[in-house]
Amino acid sequence: MARTRPDITVPDLTGKLAVVTGASDGVGLSLARRLAAAGAEVLMPVRNQAKGEAAVAAIKQAHPRAAVSLRELELSSLESVAALGARLRDEGRPIHLFIGNAGVMTPPDRQTTADGFELQFGTNHLGHFALVSHLMPLLRAGRARVTSQISVAANSNAINWDDLNWERSYDGMRAYSQSKIAFGLFGLELERRSRAGGWGITSNLAHPGVAATNLLTARPEVGRARATTGGRFIHAMARRGLLVGTPDTAALPALLAVTGPDARFYGPSGFQHLAGAPAEQTLYPRLRSTEDAARIWEISERLTSTSIPA
Repeated sequence: MARTRPDITVPDLTGKLAVVTGASDGVGLSLARRLAAAGAEVLMPVRNQAKGEAAVAAIKQAHPRAAVSLRELELSSLESVAALGARLRDEGRPIHLFIGNAGVMTPPDRQTTADGFELQFGTNHLGHFALVSHLMPLLRAGRARVTSQISVAANSNAINWDDLNWERSYDGMRAYSQSKIAFGLFGLELERRSRAGGWGITSNLAHPGVAATNLLTARPEVGRARATTGGRFIHAMARRGLLVGTPDTAALPALLAVTGPDARFYGPSGFQHLAGAPAEQTLYPRLRSTEDAARIWEISERLTSTSIPA
């Protein structure tokens, strides 16, 4: 007997403006599709215009009345992040939902962003930190729900405080964990500062579990000529319907986080939290230190030359 895939009911989002990074494929595309189907207008900042156009076409094919549009964004460039922020501020529309979903994972060799940061730290964390900073007036105006997409990798390894850019030694998975720990600490600190300052923003975290996406496939732009062994294993398990999720099911925790009951952290509820119905999760130990959260916030402001005023 075929298994029933998990799902959630999304409330009516008519009149809401949503921004989803990394929405040109995979989990991000599933998120954009579900938000648009519920009536939200969805802005999709993308790096690859052709992939973005294909994603918009796919959403409109499934939901002809969907309101979706592209914006240009290269998260690994602070100049590009600032340009998108300026464009959206010029448009002046309050943002009600924001999902920081885009990311890169485990380049085989150390690479850097346009600004000289280790690629994963600079893209997954600093790029999103700067984007939220530039969009803060619009997020406050919309009393936004901000969801930061982290990873099960944030439950291992640590922030390399003495060498954030992995210049002395490079380990792709440890650097990936760092980027997701930092991003998680930021999301929680944003919630604390919003409450203290009366910003009206709700900030929480989600993780997708493990799913067969293109994150570990051949990615020439990060120096990966072929899929990783782990990536091939995940895709093989997905084809058999075992242990791991699909992009659609992996999107559910962030979808629930950004539209459902207020909780700090959502993820899959199945075995080892790899897949399954979305549910509230126990906060990872590496995300519990308010001192670490304040520290990464202050470092991020300095590195990105941005600030989020109280």
